[in-house]
Amino acid sequence: MKSSKKNFIYQAIYQVLVLLIPLVTTPYLTRTLGVKALGEYSYSYSIIYYFMMLIKLGLDNYGNRQIAKVRDDKYNLSKSFFSIYIFQFGMGIIVSIFYFSVIFFLIKNITLNIIMFIYILSSMFDINWFFYGLEEFKALVLRNIVIRIFITILIFALINGSDDLLKYAVIMALGTFVNQIYLWAFIKKKINIIKINKSDIVSHIKPNIILFIPVVAISIYKIMDKIMLGLLTNTEQVGFFDSSEKVIQIPMALVTALGMVMLPKMSNLYAKKESKSSERLIGLSLELVLFLTTSLGFGLMAVSKTFVPWYYGEGFEIVIILFQILLPSGIFLGIANVIRTQYLIPKGMDNFYIFSLILGAVANLTINSILIPKLGVIGVAIGTFCAELVVCAIQLFFVRKYLPLKSYFNVSLKYFVSGFLMYILVLNLNFTSISTVLNLGLQIFIGALIYLVCLFLFSTKKNRNKLFKTFFKR
Repeated sequence: MKSSKKNFIYQAIYQVLVLLIPLVTTPYLTRTLGVKALGEYSYSYSIIYYFMMLIKLGLDNYGNRQIAKVRDDKYNLSKSFFSIYIFQFGMGIIVSIFYFSVIFFLIKNITLNIIMFIYILSSMFDINWFFYGLEEFKALVLRNIVIRIFITILIFALINGSDDLLKYAVIMALGTFVNQIYLWAFIKKKINIIKINKSDIVSHIKPNIILFIPVVAISIYKIMDKIMLGLLTNTEQVGFFDSSEKVIQIPMALVTALGMVMLPKMSNLYAKKESKSSERLIGLSLELVLFLTTSLGFGLMAVSKTFVPWYYGEGFEIVIILFQILLPSGIFLGIANVIRTQYLIPKGMDNFYIFSLILGAVANLTINSILIPKLGVIGVAIGTFCAELVVCAIQLFFVRKYLPLKSYFNVSLKYFVSGFLMYILVLNLNFTSISTVLNLGLQIFIGALIYLVCLFLFSTKKNRNKLFKTFFKR
């Protein structure tokens, strides 16, 4: 468990750094590039994302799981790596040809989307799944620290107005490409060069395609909603939605970090048939996820009236409403992430996982089609909320006979109540006589205090003692 804690810290840093550039640069970009240019970039990226998906298929989960199973055997580790990667690279060549065959017919801004091809190259050389499977996150973190800081410097140095959209696209795309290439410097020490047969490569196709289905389903209510929003309204609406997501994804980054760390860990435990240990870890993970999503989610909702105008600038008032709709969906996303990465995928229950995501995607597409023409970006937010709720409910239904959900629910209730009470009490708390920064700081401090006090009061005496011991031990 010690290595899992360490890896969670590494992966948390990794995920936060991936989002740190948008978080730091968004206020600057909304004031220089403007919401229209940002929306155009987001719209183009949403399209290129589908080509990137075709290259990797289900590799992020499949490759992770396969490497975790054979990581103690260097020959099989090398065999798995080369057979999986050759398949990935071959898909990259096919997708590249397809991309340049259709780009001139589908996309208006040709120059922008030629630049975006760099993202496709990045996917061809992406071997994050290998290091995830080995549970080695240090290399991932180190490269991100250096490259992300460099990208941030370039943005502030080179982006000065709405005409710099292409510069921004080059900076972001090249940053991603360098990120992926950097990892290849570490691969030589991990594997041996061995001969791979055609059958070794072919064996990965079917399971990869199966795990590609949930990737497509997730993309429908993560990426397709932006495409639908751009087609049915305008890129400015896409800009509002994308800008709100930059902040909302911060608590979700920590949830993703936990999932990426625990997937190989749980795969290894299930392979050893250590069911008691795995069940205990799921319970602990759910508590951690609920603590993160309720404290940060309800907290951001509560201070949104002060935070949004200060952070984004004028003209972004609609983001306040988006926060109220999208942030609660993070709670359902977090619970589903634990169930998915720590039970369904490690146990090979891919069909249940896929089914839940397909129904979530159907719900999202249906609601988007109805509400976007009437409500615009708010309709997309409602569709996303409903999709996350559907996915979470179905996954919990599938595991109800295998996991002690009632026990998990009783423990988790205190986090919901504490977060909601904090939200209600802080929502209309506003110190108008002081500066915006001090006002926001006071709201955050009071909100955090309310949340922690409620959490303490709702905890049992045993949990309170454990909390104190843990605090003083740390």
